[in-house]
Amino acid sequence: MVDKDIRQSEMMRRVSVPAADAIIGKPFPVLDHGFVMLVDYMGGDSSIVQAARTSYGKGTKKKSDDEGLIRYLMRHGHTTPFEMAEIKLFAKMPIFVARQWVRHRTASINEYSLRYSLVDECFYIPEPENISVQSKSNRQGREGTLPPVEVDSFRKDLENTSKEAYANYMKHVEAGMTRELARALLPVNFYTQWYWKTNLHNMFHFLRLRLDQHAQFEIRSYADVIAKITKSVAPVAYSAFEDYELNAVRLSSKERKALQNIVNDAHSVDEAVNSAGLRLDNQDGIRMKSGEGVEAVSKINDLIRR
Repeated sequence: MVDKDIRQSEMMRRVSVPAADAIIGKPFPVLDHGFVMLVDYMGGDSSIVQAARTSYGKGTKKKSDDEGLIRYLMRHGHTTPFEMAEIKLFAKMPIFVARQWVRHRTASINEYSLRYSLVDECFYIPEPENISVQSKSNRQGREGTLPPVEVDSFRKDLENTSKEAYANYMKHVEAGMTRELARALLPVNFYTQWYWKTNLHNMFHFLRLRLDQHAQFEIRSYADVIAKITKSVAPVAYSAFEDYELNAVRLSSKERKALQNIVNDAHSVDEAVNSAGLRLDNQDGIRMKSGEGVEAVSKINDLIRR
């Protein structure tokens, strides 16, 4: 009975992950003035295993068994055990990045309030290499390059606009204007800050979307740093996430049919996709720039290159 009580008390101890402990409170820079910092965490890989094996005590399974269990859980979509680990971050980002970030409603957020506090003169100016042409196939994306003169003009206009907006903001605040209204003068490239806490399951969902090559560069930059922090907290779970989610390819039934056409009948990719019922051309015969068929061709070509 004593041994069982000792085993139970060991299970209740706070999980400590040395790699995560080493970076708590350390700001990792992002963009020109932003950062992400690990504030705290609750649990790690062992917490996932413990939740999945509620009838087992610490030390009853080999490390290799624990890794195999975590990978099994990820592979088969058993998400609840991953909710037993949480990560709390403090981050500073441009307001327009925060508005994308807050779309992930499965986190707890406490944002720096501009109703109570003065705004710092801190705003985002993108580097020249990250200023691009509007994508023709993705209405919310960018591609290609702009002439250097246009890039330089944009950066100067953005800096001048930001400085003028801040000067006007301070002018009205100093004249007695309420801060909650004066902030309306500020553009969305100004920085905000918040605490952001979420469990590991929802963190992986955030990372799967925001590490994608189609995600906006700025929020993808934050996701890159957050991924490294997450890996330090739960390295085995993160490795499984990379294998089965981040770097995996999901196929619809028609895409599977297209692959079968290639394997069985030596079709070209375009022929295989068309014969699977996925259109590549408009009614006028001109190649489509987007759509399910175009995405299927891109996905299959990527698989073949891998």
